[in-house]
Amino acid sequence: MPGPGPGRRQRGSPALPRDGFRVKLRVTVSRVLSLAAFLVLVLAILGGMHWFLWARLARDTALPELGRRLAGLLLALVVAGIPAGMAVARRLPASSTRLLLTVLFTWMGFAFLLFVALLAADVARLLWASGQWAAVLASGKASPPPDPGRRVFLARAIAGGAVAVAGAATATALRAAAGDVRVVEVPVRLERLPAALSGFTLAQISDLHVGLTIGERHVRQVVEATNALRPDAIVITGDLVDGRVADLRRATELLARLAAPQGVYFVTGNHEYYSGVRPWLAELARYGIRPLGNGRVSLGDRGPGGSSFDLAGVDDWSVARAHDGRWPALDAALAGRDPDRSLVLLAHQPRGVAEAVRAGVELQLSGHTHGGQIFPWNLVVSAVYPYCRGLYTHREADRLGRVYVSCGTGYWGPPMRLGAPAEIGRIVLTS
Repeated sequence: MPGPGPGRRQRGSPALPRDGFRVKLRVTVSRVLSLAAFLVLVLAILGGMHWFLWARLARDTALPELGRRLAGLLLALVVAGIPAGMAVARRLPASSTRLLLTVLFTWMGFAFLLFVALLAADVARLLWASGQWAAVLASGKASPPPDPGRRVFLARAIAGGAVAVAGAATATALRAAAGDVRVVEVPVRLERLPAALSGFTLAQISDLHVGLTIGERHVRQVVEATNALRPDAIVITGDLVDGRVADLRRATELLARLAAPQGVYFVTGNHEYYSGVRPWLAELARYGIRPLGNGRVSLGDRGPGGSSFDLAGVDDWSVARAHDGRWPALDAALAGRDPDRSLVLLAHQPRGVAEAVRAGVELQLSGHTHGGQIFPWNLVVSAVYPYCRGLYTHREADRLGRVYVSCGTGYWGPPMRLGAPAEIGRIVLTS
């Protein structure tokens, strides 16, 4: 009797291992756990920050019991509403949730600035109290008993001052985010760039984040400002969108108006993978924007014997790196390349710089950090990303490379920018 066919098994025998199913299950479980951990972390941070606000604005200022309860309930609803609003926004058209998200994200930015102002006041009070305590010890006299009325008056004065400062900073940050995008001129000297190409310009757009609160008006402004620079080529270094193609097409179709003699090029950021990367790559190609993937093109005089240089691109670091820390995407992008040619790399995150320089990259163009977006958050971002904003030089053994990190052309989360204006980079390559 013949044995079972390839798609059958004998009755009573154990099921054959299904590696594909196991891998898919493992990936699904990993994603669910990662999402759950992220949600817990977000709620813990938001909850802790809003509890601090409640303590300083409602408890310490001796609001009546009803006022304290209402303030606590309102802040708890806001904490739950921020992630809930983002979850709802992923399932509804962007136009129907933009107002809700704008309100929630604006509050989040204001709450952060208010938290910082109150925390700074607490630090100042602690330093002042330490000085007073040291003076009492030095004098040998007994410290005066605490005055509850004075404590409440001081708490109310600090709360009012902090609200005023945070309100003024929020208004400034909102105007900055809604205003014109500045153009930043960045001259960069490349050792191997042919002299005939000295002055070649790249216009860099990064972190536009079309979707949650950014729509047609901002996209149109960016396209017009970029085209007005008359660059030789336009490069988009990731995080272009936040949402599905069908929801954002009305705004993103304006990107088809981007025009440069040497073309428009794109590499993915982490948010493209949250938004459905394959449909977006197809959509951008429809606009005439070329996704580089882990590959490269030649820019300059493309004729026989003409002067040119290599423009390479890699997918976002979060998906393109190997588990052992290598960057195989870079190997794929540079495979078979003439090492004597000048090389510019597009990479969304300012990571892997040492490996890129060792591979011959003379200039890496990145984004992702937003320059911190809202002061003093930039201090945290700078601690995570040593290359946070602007132009840097990186030396690796006998090789020298440059990294330019854009502050971003849009924003994410709060529609605010404080101390880190939105920008379009005009990168001027010189030989």
